[in-house]
Amino acid sequence: MALAKHGSAAATIRDAQEARDELRAALKAAGITLPSLSLDGVSLAGDFPRPLVDLGRCAPVVARQLAERLRKCGS
Repeated sequence: MALAKHGSAAATIRDAQEARDELRAALKAAGITLPSLSLDGVSLAGDFPRPLVDLGRCAPVVARQLAERLRKCGS
């Protein structure tokens, strides 16, 4: 049973990594880089991880670029 839980946890983390990578690629295609984009380490802890993608910090210019791209998508 413990092995099955470990496999499930690993799959959950892999899924979060893939989501992070998809977001990074989409942002890059839009000309935006979030240098701190990663998985939140605390959310990976424990037997049943619930990984979160941490968007991290960015410079004000990058935040404005992201806001501009989002506004264009919402129009």
